[in-house]
Amino acid sequence: MATTLHCLSTLHLLPRTHHPKTLNSLKPITKSQPCKIPDIPSTPNALQLLKSSSLPLAVIALPFFLDPQDAAAVGGEFGILEGRSFALIHPIVMGGLFAYTLWAGYLGWQWRRVRTIQSEISELKKQLKPTPVSPDGSTAVDSSSPPSATELQIQRLTEERKELVKGSYRDKHFDAGSVLLGFGVLEAVFGGVNTYLRTGKLFPGPHLYAGAGITVLWAAAAALVPAMQKGNETARSLHIALNAVNVLLFIWQIPTGLDIVLKVFEFTKWP
Repeated sequence: MATTLHCLSTLHLLPRTHHPKTLNSLKPITKSQPCKIPDIPSTPNALQLLKSSSLPLAVIALPFFLDPQDAAAVGGEFGILEGRSFALIHPIVMGGLFAYTLWAGYLGWQWRRVRTIQSEISELKKQLKPTPVSPDGSTAVDSSSPPSATELQIQRLTEERKELVKGSYRDKHFDAGSVLLGFGVLEAVFGGVNTYLRTGKLFPGPHLYAGAGITVLWAAAAALVPAMQKGNETARSLHIALNAVNVLLFIWQIPTGLDIVLKVFEFTKWP
C-alpha cells in the first residue's frame, strides 16, 4: 500500500500523454515490483534562465542579510575607541612629529654644511698667493710672517668640517627622515580614522586639507632621495624647498588642531 501511494504521489511530475482508457492497460503494482520514475529532461533554455538571473537575485537579496547598524561608526559600538583618551593620541603624536621635523631639518642642514664647506675651502685656496719655489725644488716658507686672514679662515673652516664629519649627520638625517615619513603617514591616516570613529563622518576643512598636503610633501621629499644620492643639485634644492613648505604648513595647522582638541574635550568623555 505504501509503495502504491508513493508512486501515485509522483504522477504529477510525469509528462501527460493521451492513452486509450482501457482496463487492460493498467497493471497492478506489487511490493516486488519497484516504482521507476523516468528522468525528466531539462531544457537548455530553463538552465540558461536560472544562470542569468542568479546574480541579480543575489544583489537584490544582499541588503536583507546585512545589518544596517554595522555601517554606523558612532553610538558606542567601538567603546574606548570613541573616547577622549583615544582621540588625544593624534594631537600628542603630531606635536611630537612637529618637533621631530625641526630636528630632522637641523640634521639635514648640518649634512649640507659638510658638503658646501669643502667648496668654500677650495675657493679660499684659490685666493692665496703661490708659494715661491727655490731652484732645488723646495718651498721657501717664512715662518716669521704671520698667516694671512685667508689662511686663518681656511684653517677655521677645515677644523669645522672635521667636527661636522664626526657628527655623522648624513646617516642621522636619513634615519630621522625615514622615521618621520613612516610615523607621519601612519598618524595622518589615523587622525581621519579616529574622527570617523567618534563622529561617524569626516569634516573637510583647513585642518584636513593641510594634513593631506603635509603627507604629500613628506612623500614627495622622500622620492627625491635617489636623485640626491647621485649628486643632483636640483633635487637637493627641491628637497629643501618642499620640507620648508612642509614646516610652514605644520605651523599654520597648529591653531586649527588646537580648536579640534577643545572640541574633543567638549564632546567626549574619559576614557
